[in-house]
Amino acid sequence: MESAALSRIGLAGLAVMGQNLALNIAEKGFPISVYNRTASKVDETVDRACNEGSLPLTGQYTPRDFVLSLERPRSVIILVKAGAPVDQTIAALSDHLEPGDCIIDGGNEWYENTERRMSQVADKGLLYLGMGVSGGEEGARNGPSLMPGGSHEAYSNVQDILHKIAAQVEDGPCVTYIGEGGSGNFVKMVHNGIEYGDMQLISEAYDVLKNVGGLSNSELGDIFAEWNRGELESFLIEITADIFKVRDEDGEGFLVDKILDKTGMKGTGKWTVQQAAELSIAAPTIAASLDCRYLSGLKEERESAAAVLKEAGLGLGMGEHDNLWRLSSVDKKRLIDDVRQALYASKICSYAQGMNLLRAKSNEKGWNLNLGELARIWKGGCIIRAVFLDRIKKAYQRNPNLASLILDPDFAREMVQRQPAWRRVVGLAVSAGISTPGMCASLAYFDTYRRSRLPANLVQAQRDLFGAHTYERVDRPGAFHTEWTKLARKTGPGVAALN
Repeated sequence: MESAALSRIGLAGLAVMGQNLALNIAEKGFPISVYNRTASKVDETVDRACNEGSLPLTGQYTPRDFVLSLERPRSVIILVKAGAPVDQTIAALSDHLEPGDCIIDGGNEWYENTERRMSQVADKGLLYLGMGVSGGEEGARNGPSLMPGGSHEAYSNVQDILHKIAAQVEDGPCVTYIGEGGSGNFVKMVHNGIEYGDMQLISEAYDVLKNVGGLSNSELGDIFAEWNRGELESFLIEITADIFKVRDEDGEGFLVDKILDKTGMKGTGKWTVQQAAELSIAAPTIAASLDCRYLSGLKEERESAAAVLKEAGLGLGMGEHDNLWRLSSVDKKRLIDDVRQALYASKICSYAQGMNLLRAKSNEKGWNLNLGELARIWKGGCIIRAVFLDRIKKAYQRNPNLASLILDPDFAREMVQRQPAWRRVVGLAVSAGISTPGMCASLAYFDTYRRSRLPANLVQAQRDLFGAHTYERVDRPGAFHTEWTKLARKTGPGVAALN
């Protein structure tokens, strides 16, 4: 092929995300070749490129023709289902790629798979990037948040493209070189874990306002729209306000009330919680959100439990239909403001947990992650985009070694100001039998973190008693072991305390 006819970049995998990202690249002026095993997907993408502005997009129908249609050094984005399909696509393409060419995996892949593939293709002289892409189908078409990690040389080859196609905010494009290895995929995984927490906390705010406050969907839509003009301004709050306004086209009432209360998941939240456990990082809000998705799947069991416990006499304030108790004892205006404050404070804890996990993994792997820069690239394009993230960025700019967001003076002040409302919401929900596991987990995390002394001394004493695990003392250095049972039974009740 003549050099002038070659495309600047290629994209393989033309489900909606792949199509939209390819069209985004073409719309920004970069000629692109696309390929999919199913030829009809190629035709569909080419038709869309024609219809959406005669964009510089060319369809290819074999891996060989696809690879040979690209400028050297070649850069190929693959957007296929994580796991075996990625390996199969790499195998099909790498037969035709040359040393110095690059593969960019834009899927939600487990970071260790990315590092394995990076090592495998390096044997052929190929470069590799694992790139998190957030923003869904709309973000892919109009500007996502991009998290590329791996070969810096590969990133440099496509940096101009990524900067153009990413979401744009006031302080730059929502993309940055994340770090080496599988860091890009890991950062996207934690982003998704934070997203789990955000969505859970919003659902709890909804549950309390509806089932304790008795608010209608119309009122809820107005409340979330108002919140989206303040400190909670974010994509998730914005779409929540929209959801409450949509009526059911196939029946009466609002569509949200007709949706089965079972939440799906694709695995990134589970991976986040597993990694937190392996690194000994407390992430209770994210873990609570995952547990709630598991429990939501037990629809039939929950219906049986509701019937059995009602028959067993579950009392006033604990039933789903105790409207009289709710409405007669709740100040709606105060409740709305309290829930707003509780949601904000809980979010701070959830993000703190996610950032702590990122730091711990960065330290383990030597990735040198810039947490402030990660907060910046999440400000636009992605699902968790929010005004709030600019505050997080500035907190890490003030102190790059900040141990926790809770310790930032500005966030600490806000937490303290909001804790009375936060405690009222959690207490009221508990009294009403409305579960708020995310808010409760965030509050417990805050209360545990802020205490200079915990009852862990008793737990360690128990461990020493039954397992001789030893303990440290607060009054002198060293490791100690005590024959607790022998001493307790020798001295008798009350005597040990006197000695």
